Formats: sequence, C-alpha cells, structure tokens
Amino acid sequence: MKEITKETYINWYKDMLFWRKFEDKLAAVYIQQKVRGFLHLYNGQEAILAGCLHVMDLEHDKMITAYRNHVQPIGMGVDPKKVMAELYGKVTGTSKGMGGSMHIFSKEHGFYGGHGIVGGQIPLGAGMAFGDKYNGVPGVTLCFMGDGAVRQGSLHETFNMAMNWKLPVVFVCENNGYAMGTSVERTANHQEIWKLGLGYEMPCGPVDGMDPIKVAEAMEEAIDRARRGDGPTFLEMKTYRYRGHSMSDAQHYRTKEEVAEYKKIDPITQVLDVIKKEEYLTEEEIKAIDKGVKSKVAECEKFAEESPFPEAQQLYDMVYEQENYPFVKHK
Repeated sequence: MKEITKETYINWYKDMLFWRKFEDKLAAVYIQQKVRGFLHLYNGQEAILAGCLHVMDLEHDKMITAYRNHVQPIGMGVDPKKVMAELYGKVTGTSKGMGGSMHIFSKEHGFYGGHGIVGGQIPLGAGMAFGDKYNGVPGVTLCFMGDGAVRQGSLHETFNMAMNWKLPVVFVCENNGYAMGTSVERTANHQEIWKLGLGYEMPCGPVDGMDPIKVAEAMEEAIDRARRGDGPTFLEMKTYRYRGHSMSDAQHYRTKEEVAEYKKIDPITQVLDVIKKEEYLTEEEIKAIDKGVKSKVAECEKFAEESPFPEAQQLYDMVYEQENYPFVKHK
C-alpha cells in the first residue's frame, strides 16, 4: 500500500479540519439566507474522501457523487472560494452560480458532480469509465452514492453492464445509516449493503468509513484492480453524518445519544490523536493549523460575499449555445 507517513497524517488533519469548518460556515450563512435551496453537509464522513484521495491518481482518475458534494471537489483541487461562491449563487462560482449546492462541477479537476437525482450518478459513473476504457485513458472513476440510492433499479442495470464490460470503476456506497430519515433496516431485509455485489460476482466488501487508513487500503486494492483491466469493485463505506440529511432536517428519527456515540470516533479526532501520540506536531503547531484553517474559511466567505450575482443574460447564455441559437436574446 502507498506509504502513510507523518506528512500524510498532518495533511489529513489540515484537509479534514478545513472541510469540516468550511461546511460549518456554510451552515451558518444558510441560516442567514445567504445560501438558498437545499444544503446537504458532509460532517462526519470526511475520512472517506481523505482515504480515497491518498491513493488516487489525480491526473487521470475521476470522481462523481450525489448532492452531498461540497468538499469532494476541494479535495480534487478546485479552489474552495469558487465552491463557496457557487453556493452563494455568484458568477465566480464553479458553474457561474447556476448550479448551486447540489451541482458543483469541474471537468478541469476530474470532478463531475454533484447530482440531485437520487442514484442518477450511478450509470453516469459507469459511462465515464466506459469512455476512458474506449479511448485508452488510464483513469479510474470513483462513483459515490448513499445508502438510499442503492435501492434504485439503475444500480442493478449499471452493475450488470460494468461487470460484463470490465469497466474501470469503483462503486462506493457511503452508508451513513439513513436515507433522508429512513434507516437501512426499514428499506431492505438485509443491512449488509456490500452483498449486493455478490449477485454480479463483483468484488465487494465492507469498509470502516470512519478510518482513513482502512478506506485507503480498500480503495487502493479496488483502484489497482480497475486499472489493470479486471473490472469494477463495490465497497460499502460504513460511516455517519453528524448533521441532518439537509439543513431542513429536524432529525426526529435518531437520538442525541446516538450522534454522541459516533462522535467518539470522529475521523478528525482519530487523526489528531495519532499526531499527538506520535508527536508529529507540537501543541503550538496544531493551534497554528487551526488558526490557518479559520483564516482560509474567512477568505472563502469574503470572496463569496463580494462576488457579483450573474447578469440576467447569463440564463440564456448557459442554456443555449449562441452559435447554434443566435435568435435567443434577452429582452
């Protein structure tokens, strides 16, 4: 496995802390109605992204996910200021303010959304992998979904094709226990989601999604398998979200005690504990990182606040390609 060093732990701490604080700021400005529509936060699930990024080839590999998608593009290299601006609906955003929370996108950095339709990204992820295989591109597509999306029929159609064609794709179910407010045990007669891969003889298995090392180990094996032409893998990353399904979720379906139990294995705390135990950083250095993260988040907020909203004409320019639709003018 790719070596996990002192620098790995420090970078994990910096990244995951920034992702967490970035979204905490989004929650705050959402309450102030500066971010509109839906807002689905990733708090608690950061170890999955951290572990995956550690073993990815960011030059060739791609990522696609559902609507809980703010920190993934940042991890892939997208400027976080542009991500926050997109949520503000500003013209400096990743989609010029036209996509919003659920549709962050950056072809330049290999991040293909951000999809509001439950499970809609699953066949798209396989299609991206097919394109890479067809064109001889040495990339692997990581296709993420929630535990609710695995109930969609398109997953089964996609799994069948992906195995038939040995597509270079890794399917990842981020099982945080609840599809909106519905627990996994209420939606199926089994709770081991990874076993869905068995019906297609697809390599599959469960992973501790709260530990970035466990994630990296499983993901590296899956990526290597895909890259050498042996086809897809289905991994169930068992994780937990500390906030509601979205900002409008009152969370009546679970207890505060349950959330508190999972916070005892917070991935950020786990990484920080190792840093302290191994004396990778002093207390002063840790405080400096915390201060730097706070400052970086403030820069993102300032950029989004000061950026302009799009002009009305952009609505037409983004929908119609002017060369092919010259008659479309804003009045």
